[in-house]
Amino acid sequence: MSRFAATEQRLDVTGQKHPGFPRDAAMVVRLIKLLHKLILDQGNDMLRAYGLNYSEYNVLMMIDASPDGTLNPSQLSDAASEKSANITRLTSHLVDKGLIQRTPSAEDRRMLLLRLTAEGERLIAAFMPDVFAQLRGYTQHLQSAELAQLEILLKQLLRSVEGDA
Repeated sequence: MSRFAATEQRLDVTGQKHPGFPRDAAMVVRLIKLLHKLILDQGNDMLRAYGLNYSEYNVLMMIDASPDGTLNPSQLSDAASEKSANITRLTSHLVDKGLIQRTPSAEDRRMLLLRLTAEGERLIAAFMPDVFAQLRGYTQHLQSAELAQLEILLKQLLRSVEGDA
């Protein structure tokens, strides 16, 4: 963890300079920030071979994981944790690539539904083995019980950050 040593040292100094500094909480937040950056960077590196970036991958996966294979832009924004303006940009780009299509809703013709095209489904099938390998690699040093406990703890932290705790 040598690339994190400088941050650890800075947190220790901050704790010495500012009594009461919540070093443990700051450490967890810094670790999450570093993990987020590394996961995005490595995800983007892997997905580049498929002509995608991580945000586009996330949109494709949220549509693929919807029960009926469709999402409206608002649902996609919530599912992908993206702002609506970014969803508009991402979906337009994926439509241009031929990976998703926009169709009017049968119930409400004013509402657009997003769904994968056959090409989008083929692309997902192609990159999933690499995604599986990457996810397994991230957690290879954790036992099943540790991974389950980490999930519980991260969900608790998420509730605290969202203000629902």
